[in-house]
Amino acid sequence: MIAWLKHRFSYMMNSNMPLNRKQKEQKPANPELLYPSLLDNNITIRQKFSNSSDLLINEFVVAGHRVSLVMCEAMINTQTMTEILLEPMMSLQLPPESPPEALLDWIRNDAVLSSDQSEIRTFDEVFQFIMSGFVVVLIDGLQIGTSLGMQGFAYRSVSEPSTEVNERGSREGFVEPIRINLSMIRRRIKSPTMKFELSQIGTKSKTDICLVYLTDMVSKRLLEQVRHRLAQVKLDVLLESGYLQPYLETGPVSIFSSVGVTERPDTLCGKIREGRIAVLVDGTPFALIVPYLFSENFQSLDDYCHRPYFTSFIRILKYLSFFFTILLPGLYVAVANFHPEMFPRALLFNVAAAEQSTPLPLVFEALIIFLIYEIMREAGLRLPRPVGHAVSIVGALVIGDAAVTAGLIGAPMVMVVALTAISSFVVPSIYEPVTLLRFTFILVGGTMGLYGIALVLCVVGINLCTLTSFGIPYTAPITPFNMRDMRDVFIRTSWRSMSDYTPKIQDMPGSAYGDESGE
Repeated sequence: MIAWLKHRFSYMMNSNMPLNRKQKEQKPANPELLYPSLLDNNITIRQKFSNSSDLLINEFVVAGHRVSLVMCEAMINTQTMTEILLEPMMSLQLPPESPPEALLDWIRNDAVLSSDQSEIRTFDEVFQFIMSGFVVVLIDGLQIGTSLGMQGFAYRSVSEPSTEVNERGSREGFVEPIRINLSMIRRRIKSPTMKFELSQIGTKSKTDICLVYLTDMVSKRLLEQVRHRLAQVKLDVLLESGYLQPYLETGPVSIFSSVGVTERPDTLCGKIREGRIAVLVDGTPFALIVPYLFSENFQSLDDYCHRPYFTSFIRILKYLSFFFTILLPGLYVAVANFHPEMFPRALLFNVAAAEQSTPLPLVFEALIIFLIYEIMREAGLRLPRPVGHAVSIVGALVIGDAAVTAGLIGAPMVMVVALTAISSFVVPSIYEPVTLLRFTFILVGGTMGLYGIALVLCVVGINLCTLTSFGIPYTAPITPFNMRDMRDVFIRTSWRSMSDYTPKIQDMPGSAYGDESGE
């Protein structure tokens, strides 16, 4: 216990440490520079790369100078490399006894080889570029190399998002390569104030991440906090944006996440327009959005494409489905066990007859059937698609018919499970906390009745109100209340009224930033 407390104390001290002080204390090791000898460079690269089979080093002579092309197999476009690099270099004629600097100057200035060129001086830079689809040109006698962008690795094409389905709007979703995702964002917001800030995380993976924001809308202090938290990430390998999510969550411990996740570029553009910051990670189609509010879990792009009256109806329906999902099983167990007089007389007789024929208490019956439901859902999610439908067939036979016929589960409980499962799909972004709350309310309702459910509901409400997302109250603008910002919460007004005022996340009621923008 003492060791755990020391670990937490040291973590909190490092988290609160200023970024410049932390960087001074953690001085990076001096990178190893390239050698003047091309042979030494080739040998060192092979040794550091453990002579991996995908490493390609092609050495040949160009205009009297020995040159090496360093690349990774299947990471480059061989046709492009042949047309814009090999053919011009092999036909190059330089004056006799010209220095190697002349060949380097020709590559940089005279030859149209690649629009994406960088100067390389260390071995770490060589490995970083070749594993990103670049070709590195090394010349004998020079300690400087040149990287040429000739990416040709395979990736999934742009397709419709699988987790955020909308009736209207774009059919494009993010893909795994981060550069393509950036192009989809830039194509939607053609403003010079939109900035892409690239960096790397992961001591081994060196995964590219990108901060996306509008310089004239974002808060300077908010941007510094996001940079500071990302600079604290100590991971060897970063494979998904979910790895960064715990580092961006702020406030007290809660089952609700204060970091948004989206797969749609149009949704991301709408968020950064309000002064938010998006974090894109190379290798995953899911982007993170901070700060994120609780009410945004009940919003979708379709809400801004339909008429306001229909959108308002759908919004209210989503909020009702949320409470319906977390409270219905617990309320049914609590009323049946402690407050049966609240049932109508005809329904009371049916519930009593159904429960009298089952061997288990009502609370265990509810827990077991919901546990079976979660098992079937997980199995259907992980199974291959051609056989995934078998889970739904087995579930319908086992729970819907056989369990009731055998007298293991009452028919009213099956109806409660079906209604709860359907309503949980209305707001899929908060399915994880909803599932935990559902089991919690079943246990509390079966042991303490309606009074316990009311008490736990108050605890959940207090936790939501104390939660913040980078200094922004998680429940804003509901609490603290702001009438002007309520035009897009429970109901949505028309675009004519909303276009008169462009909200900024730092201007939310209770914000720690106040009215500041620009960088």
